[in-house]
Amino acid sequence: MAGLWVWLLLLIGCSADAVLAQNPVEEKTTFEAAFQGRCGHGSPCEQLCYELHDGMYECDCRDGYILHKNGYSCAELNSTSPSTGELADDDDLNPDPEDDVPEDVVYMRGATFPVHLDSTANSTVLTNDTRKGPDSNEIPVHKEAHGTSQGPNLEQKLPSTTENVAVTEPACSLDCGPGGNCYIEQVARDLEEEDPGKTATTRRIRGSFVQRCQCPLGRSGDRCQLEAEVRSPRFTGSGWLAFPALRAAYKHVQLELEFRPEDWDGILLLASERDDLQGDFVALILYRGFVEFRFDCGSGVGIVRSSETVKLNEWNTLSVYRHRWDAWIQLNQEKRVQGRSKGLFSRITFREPLFVGGPGNTSGLERLPVKSGFRGCVRHLEANEHTYRFPLAPQGDAANGFDVEECTADRCSKVPCSHGGKCLTTGGDTAVCLCPLGYTGDLCETRVDLQVPSFNGSSYLRYPGLADTSLSWLELSVTLKANSPDGVILYNGHHSDATGDFIALYLADGHVQFTFDLGTGPATLRSESPIRLGQWVEVKVSRTGRLASLEVEDSPPQEVLAPGAFTQLSLPLNLYLGGAPAVEMYSPKMKTTASFVGCIQTMVLNRREVGILAEALGGVNVGNCGHACEARPCGDAECRPLRERFTCRCRPGVPHPCPAPDDFSPLAPSTTTSNTSTSARIERAVPSFTGSESYLHYNDADTMRRIISYRVDINIRFRASSSSGLLLWSGRQSDPQEQTEENGDFLALGLDQGYLTLAYNLGSGEAVLGYNLTRLDDDLWHRVRAVRNEQWASLLVDSGTGVSASSPGQLRQLNTDTGLYVGGAPDIVRTTGGRYRRGIVGCISDLVLDSDFSVALSSPAQATNTHSCIP
Repeated sequence: MAGLWVWLLLLIGCSADAVLAQNPVEEKTTFEAAFQGRCGHGSPCEQLCYELHDGMYECDCRDGYILHKNGYSCAELNSTSPSTGELADDDDLNPDPEDDVPEDVVYMRGATFPVHLDSTANSTVLTNDTRKGPDSNEIPVHKEAHGTSQGPNLEQKLPSTTENVAVTEPACSLDCGPGGNCYIEQVARDLEEEDPGKTATTRRIRGSFVQRCQCPLGRSGDRCQLEAEVRSPRFTGSGWLAFPALRAAYKHVQLELEFRPEDWDGILLLASERDDLQGDFVALILYRGFVEFRFDCGSGVGIVRSSETVKLNEWNTLSVYRHRWDAWIQLNQEKRVQGRSKGLFSRITFREPLFVGGPGNTSGLERLPVKSGFRGCVRHLEANEHTYRFPLAPQGDAANGFDVEECTADRCSKVPCSHGGKCLTTGGDTAVCLCPLGYTGDLCETRVDLQVPSFNGSSYLRYPGLADTSLSWLELSVTLKANSPDGVILYNGHHSDATGDFIALYLADGHVQFTFDLGTGPATLRSESPIRLGQWVEVKVSRTGRLASLEVEDSPPQEVLAPGAFTQLSLPLNLYLGGAPAVEMYSPKMKTTASFVGCIQTMVLNRREVGILAEALGGVNVGNCGHACEARPCGDAECRPLRERFTCRCRPGVPHPCPAPDDFSPLAPSTTTSNTSTSARIERAVPSFTGSESYLHYNDADTMRRIISYRVDINIRFRASSSSGLLLWSGRQSDPQEQTEENGDFLALGLDQGYLTLAYNLGSGEAVLGYNLTRLDDDLWHRVRAVRNEQWASLLVDSGTGVSASSPGQLRQLNTDTGLYVGGAPDIVRTTGGRYRRGIVGCISDLVLDSDFSVALSSPAQATNTHSCIP
């Protein structure tokens, strides 16, 4: 039966290509064989058999044996021979006795020679001439005749050749000491403003490069003149550490890592078969904030990606497990994410050093979505139960490294923050606690009853983002008191890497600025004058499509038109108030990244007041502003800050108005007083209604012309604590001759058992349209749009789903003569024909007809039993 077995694949190592040594005498061929069928009786495997997928299997050997190149027999390793790091063939059973350095057996493709990586600082390294580029098959081979071995190249590859430097860059002339590299680094500098007399080409070349020293591990300073002990490394994005190649990892790898990232992208760890990455490899990278584990054993890359992003400037834990084709990762004790590599082959060859913090001397990084190194700290790395020590050998395990410094974030171990507080280093030898919402103190040990939040420059509040709620229009109002001329007031972005759409409201040199980007470039509005520090101001922002306006207090609004053709704004990330967890989240198109210092009292988004503390998802280092509300002057009622003063808001179900400060007088027609200050207060007041004989009445021509027509568009904003009540009414007078008239024209908008109802009759039958999708008797502000276009009508509540209906008959115009009643009506049962028994208990703040006519709620023809609403 053995003769019936068919070799399906005879491939070199773990990949599909054979890489042979150039010397035919030294040429050795090794195989990884996959057989068709299943393990069991009749399989040719001498010792172990593993079933693969797709009806395949492969053979393996027990410890102390190595697989023969025929793919199924095993040869014993004697006790004096080293593990040569290659597949055994006939010549390998009597190895060179000079190779007395034990190595793990690894499954390698393309060559059968041992690779030695000295752990000492003066280890032999290959020059760039020894190892050919990716277009050549030549690789360094072990020359047994001379008894020498060559290890992987650990020279730091400079970003440009001497020829290129001579053409486009200045000569690198810094003396960086032994082991240091003079490094020409490209930077984002533009000399156009500095030297306008030069040509554009000259400015770009001169301004694009700077010289600096790239210091080896254990040295620091601008000329690498200082000794530096690195126990917990911090990587700068251009540095890395190199360790000997992974051992006993060709089938199984288990990694444990603790790291503290400072950027969303970077290479955390890289181990490969070849230095051009054209072979087997494993890579652990950060890509747009997510952790990705990528591995290839010759048949295609497998990718496992974390479900959550890392926490910037905080310690993260990561576990990685790979066995043959399967792998999983676990970030910060979240749910494990699993994945699988492609193809039949399951073994990975590791010949190159293990690089941590960057790609090292590895080229061919086009196979990875990121090419830059990691920015941040690493304090623990364990691979296959070996815990790495980061100092240079022999004190540690590192063989080489560049641009690595000591991490200072471990100072936080001496700062035990309480109640979930997070420690943050501030430079020097100090560290501070970032306290969660509701706690304060040096160690977050003190609970605080927050009323009006204050921000100290390291604070922020976090809310759900605007997402798609502000695609075409946005209205924003913020009342604040600033103590510093610079700081981010509000920010909401689209991508964690600070690209894409965003809105930002901030202070720069005391001026209020609003910057937004719809995807085709930023537009910025700036207040004409700087605000006064230490005083309350109200900032209003409005955006419709590409057009935006900014208004600070009573100053004239500024307007700007965004570039490009895009008109919609999508902001899926969290919205931040007063700052953000990291400045990397901010768009570089802003004028400042400083956090706000001062107090923020109210925030209104799209005409809905946000519970600035109650609705926050979280926050850091937020304190009290020192406002009168902190003394709880309203008792059981809610204290509502009103700049330096306050008002009291009753709980739901309590009739309005509840006890309030004396300066809130009943609302009356503006013609009843000549006092200027009182008139101004009444003009700005919002009426409240008690539900019983409490209403406003309008019968002016401008109002009625919009009610008595073929079409009416009503936009009203109100809040109500009563489940039933009349909001708007317009009908016909009830004369004795018309008492039995069933088809009298009327229009009514109100609440019925908590739900909104629109009823109307055009003379040929009544239509009733109910909005049953949400209750509106929760004492919260709601916006309603009611539209009647001839016989058809529709209702829309809070930008939700609309409902519509049609009246019977052929008549299309509303003819009423009672005027318009708001909030209720006189003798309401008779006036409404029994449809309503009371008006609403609540407030009405806005009433707009036909989208352009605002009904003056402060100046009705008649006001009965109404008061100023308590916000």
